[in-house]
Amino acid sequence: MLSSYRQIFAAPGSLAFSSTGLIARLPISMTGIGIVTMLGRIKDSYWLGSLLSAVLAVSAAVLGPRISRLVDRHGQRRVALPATGVTVLAAAGLLLGAHYGFPDWTLFVFAAGMGTMPSTGSMVRARWAHLYRDAPPKLHTAYSFEAVADEVCFIIGPILAATLATSLFPESGLLLAGVFLVVGVLLFTAQRRTEPPAHPVEHRGGSPVVRDKGIQTLILTLAAVGGVFGSVEVVTVAFARAQGHPAASGGVLAVYALGSCLAGAVFGALKFTTPLDRRFLLGVGVMAAGMAPLILAAQLLHGTAALVGVGAALFLSGLAISPTLITSMALVERLVPAAQLTEGMTWTTTGLALGVAVGSSAAGIVVDAGGSANGYWVPVAAAALSAVAAYTGLPRLRRRLASARPAAAEAVHS
Repeated sequence: MLSSYRQIFAAPGSLAFSSTGLIARLPISMTGIGIVTMLGRIKDSYWLGSLLSAVLAVSAAVLGPRISRLVDRHGQRRVALPATGVTVLAAAGLLLGAHYGFPDWTLFVFAAGMGTMPSTGSMVRARWAHLYRDAPPKLHTAYSFEAVADEVCFIIGPILAATLATSLFPESGLLLAGVFLVVGVLLFTAQRRTEPPAHPVEHRGGSPVVRDKGIQTLILTLAAVGGVFGSVEVVTVAFARAQGHPAASGGVLAVYALGSCLAGAVFGALKFTTPLDRRFLLGVGVMAAGMAPLILAAQLLHGTAALVGVGAALFLSGLAISPTLITSMALVERLVPAAQLTEGMTWTTTGLALGVAVGSSAAGIVVDAGGSANGYWVPVAAAALSAVAAYTGLPRLRRRLASARPAAAEAVHS
């Protein structure tokens, strides 16, 4: 298994851009829980934090693809640096507003401004695609490695954000996320030799990425998957607090990510002959089925046992996450031309972000109205919806896959 991963890092500069991209991605897993935990301590309520997290996700969904389109057009460094600057200024405003008690509407403005955060994960994957577009097995392994890296972020990030916010001061988790973002993006964009070439407007062909029927299927499915992520995060923070162990929320969420991380590591070393669309459907279905034990653990157990049970259920469900996301990125690479690859990958994360927004908001409302244990019905419902979206969209996805490769090649050489 290790030999497969050693091969992809034989390319000069690959380890540097992947490792610095990891640092730049940590804030993605820290901002949501950092905002919820911060406002939970300051305001003693979850509705405001969950709504702010939702506004951030919606803003990222609206602005993210546009920023990534600029990245494809003008280059990663020229766009990522100013976008990061705007994000940091907005985050500073949110921190100051929460600390000094600014009117709530100003917090929403600052949260929306944080949606300019560049999609480092998409930029990293674009670099891998630039290196190994003509070597599909290596590209599969590279995408798998990045999925594992994402899960490492979701193991470390929530623990850092939740632990700091509950043990030091409420703003500390979000503050550290800002530090990681600045350091990570500066180091990542300094890796100039592996940056893919820009594709100016005159060299871009085809319709906008979001009009692609296959991409639409991925967006809808991953939006429901994002609903799982967003709701699990909010409900778990509230559930851990209700069980008398508020700091344990980061650990429970880390176990969830650990299941995905382990599955992704194994998945990346395997060689598959089954079609991508079939793997995608299978991954979403397994994830949906794996969410069912979560309700039983939350409803029937109490105290430390409840947290252990919830963690075990999330670990099992998490085993399907990385394989599903890895396959999604491979489908995007198959569906869109190189000149629109960053934008295409960002649209899939946009689907996730929209789902996170809806899921976190719904979870906050359900938790405040019916208790944290009942809040776990939200991720269960979102997982079921993802399976329905994948199954009903499968015919469109298959038709697009049948014709995508010739169209992509023509767009690249036009």
